[in-house]
Amino acid sequence: MTFLEKLRASINARESLLCVGLDPELDRLPSSVNRTVEGVLAFNRAIVDATADLACAYKPNLAFYEAMGPNGMQCLIETVRTIPADIPIIGDAKRGDVGNTARQYAKALFETIGCDAVTVNPYLGEDAIEPFVAYANRGVFILCRTSNPGAAEIQDLLVSEGGTTSALYEFVAWRAHRWNRNENCGLVVGATAPKELRRIRELAPDLPLLIPGVGSQGGDLAAAIEAHRPSAPAIINASRSILYASNGSDFAAAARASASRLRETMALSLRA
Repeated sequence: MTFLEKLRASINARESLLCVGLDPELDRLPSSVNRTVEGVLAFNRAIVDATADLACAYKPNLAFYEAMGPNGMQCLIETVRTIPADIPIIGDAKRGDVGNTARQYAKALFETIGCDAVTVNPYLGEDAIEPFVAYANRGVFILCRTSNPGAAEIQDLLVSEGGTTSALYEFVAWRAHRWNRNENCGLVVGATAPKELRRIRELAPDLPLLIPGVGSQGGDLAAAIEAHRPSAPAIINASRSILYASNGSDFAAAARASASRLRETMALSLRA
């Protein structure tokens, strides 16, 4: 099964576009959870157990695990093993490096950690992305127009090629089609930039989208849902608004309630 097939199956089984980000911060863990690596693993397991029937995918961000050292990386691996086998796991690593190094990053993320997909940075060009794309049954989400406040500083710059002038993020969306030789590429587009999101969907109607920025970042949920296509899904990530829905011992129940509300809002819009 390819990544896209697995993702579509998970979306259909759960009637959900919700991707839950597993980004644990030690100083934000609920008061009932030990602020240790072991506590993080227990927290992650509780979140997954509470939301596995609501989330079409999970997205752990590697930075939160790397910051905890070697034990943190083992926590990431154990977290991946906790997630039901039919739910795709997107390693949010934003990797991008010269070819030989990129091959090692791809091996680490796909083989050692066990991710079904990764996020990659296109700044170094095709040879930095090819080692990830070469894993034909895994997904590769290319940063296109991100959700952070400073995204426009670089991504909205105008560039010219062949007499055509476009924003850099538009150029990345076009180029992704050429890199998509194994039909396993997608784009990362923030819900905080709804105009750009709609433009990217016009340029890439056949590519899946990973859309962060909903929830704590205040992104446009309606625009994110509008970008969904059954053949080219738009999965919508929420992290902090779910993980930290409560600081008490009811954190898992609160996370489930938050995830359920978000999933149902998406589902109602899709049915309309």
